Amino acid sequence: MLAGVPSCDGSAQDTLGVIYERGFIGTYHDWCEAFSTYLRTYDLIHADKIFSFYQDRCDITYILLEMDRILRPEGTVIFRDTVEVLVNIQSIAEGMRWKSRIMDHESSPYNNEKILVAVKTYWTGEPTQKQ
Repeated sequence: MLAGVPSCDGSAQDTLGVIYERGFIGTYHDWCEAFSTYLRTYDLIHADKIFSFYQDRCDITYILLEMDRILRPEGTVIFRDTVEVLVNIQSIAEGMRWKSRIMDHESSPYNNEKILVAVKTYWTGEPTQKQ
């Protein structure tokens, strides 16, 4: 079960392939691989301990770049992970011109798990000056 919701086939698996509820569609994905987004961009990504899971498998910079590619401007990523991982993510995200903020876990400010909310900003390059 995932967050108290039984799996699609009714079994007692602890994963849920796809979630359909109130117009939200969720999917599990191997973030070390490219994600097919033909004709789509996304408004929200919820990454729960993704970077702790993938830290020994691939570079987190590439995961963030893939998220940047599939998010529309002003799209949001919600990261839940340890403070150390989130500080590393935040420094990379700010280099990508994302606005971000680390917040306390809902259960306690003393919990080592925190939440980072990052918003992809809409920006364009500076216009060139004519000589």
